[in-house]
Amino acid sequence: MKRFDCMTALAARLKDELVILSLGASVDEWYNAAPHMRTASLFQQQLGCVTPQAFGLAAGLPHRRVVSLDTDGGMMFNLGILATLGNEQPKNLFVVVWDNECYQSIGGPPTHTAFGRVDIAAIARGCGVDHAFTARTVEEFDAHCQAGLSADVPYLVVAKVAGSVQPDIRRKHSDGREDKYIFVRHVEASESVVIMGPSEHN
Repeated sequence: MKRFDCMTALAARLKDELVILSLGASVDEWYNAAPHMRTASLFQQQLGCVTPQAFGLAAGLPHRRVVSLDTDGGMMFNLGILATLGNEQPKNLFVVVWDNECYQSIGGPPTHTAFGRVDIAAIARGCGVDHAFTARTVEEFDAHCQAGLSADVPYLVVAKVAGSVQPDIRRKHSDGREDKYIFVRHVEASESVVIMGPSEHN
């Protein structure tokens, strides 16, 4: 199945959630699949940091649903986060792992999941994330989105997607620094809090 089709299905279910996503081709795909989530999405987080950042956000805003759009390569960089989720059991965190079995943004060398032995969902269950599944069709993925976005336990779905990128889509026109401020200002406005106040040097 195609990652963009999965993103489109997920985006249709989102309204006031917060989204953290990885770097690479998935950035532009999400930018196009979920334009209504533009300000609620923090783009281009480094490998190994996506789900940990989403967990921190979920812990800090326990009344708010947080979605982590991670990758197989990124998750393999920091498997310890699965043990943290198993122990802490955040009730408002939905984790998607786009598993295309390769490091797409650097030319496509295989990740550990490409050899048929490494199963991220099974690793998650072994860490105490009982609701961890693998989806191979858009219909399966969408069903897990419905369940995961309403669950009161950490919920993880590994989406086995093709290695291709959606053609003819618009590039995201902002850099990481601008994305940070867009996201922070969205959280401030929607939560009525101040996160980054005026600089003392202004």
